[in-house]
Amino acid sequence: MDSCRGECQPWEHILIHLIVVVVEVVVVVVVVVVVVVVVVVVVVVVVVVAVVVAAAAVVVTVLVVVVVVVVVIVVVVVVVVVVVVVVVVIVAVILLY
Repeated sequence: MDSCRGECQPWEHILIHLIVVVVEVVVVVVVVVVVVVVVVVVVVVVVVVAVVVAAAAVVVTVLVVVVVVVVVIVVVVVVVVVVVVVVVVIVAVILLY
């Protein structure tokens, strides 16, 4: 790594090694920062997907409950109307004859 042409002074050796160490530290820091950013992005994406899936599951569950309730109400109303009509017809037949 020494780039001295000929004889180097001791401080030049130290300076060259210092530059090499600084460059290595910067590379390591950049790699660590990139890895941390990638991990954070992956975690955020996973959390967002989980929240969206959970929200979708809640929405689907609520929709199913609403549909079931509406169907039950409609069936009950139809049954009540049929029973009332049958009772009215029976009473009318009895009263007319």
